[in-house]
Amino acid sequence: MFYFYILKSEKTAEYYIGSTENFENRLELHNAGKVKSTKSSKPLQRVFIQNFPTLQEARRMEVKVKKWKSRRAIERLIKTFNF
Repeated sequence: MFYFYILKSEKTAEYYIGSTENFENRLELHNAGKVKSTKSSKPLQRVFIQNFPTLQEARRMEVKVKKWKSRRAIERLIKTFNF
């Protein structure tokens, strides 16, 4: 199983979007400061996660959401699909 995820920085309130095969490990890397794009924004918390059967599909979703470049659209996604 592969994952598309959205994290939110507790420090800056910014969203970070990604995809991975092992979400728990990836979140640990983010919070350990080992991911360049989130190093200065930790701690981060998961606000959205969706699983996909292939990494290609998870990455496709990642690219799609990153192209939105709209905080409002990202928050609408989070609100709509997180129950």
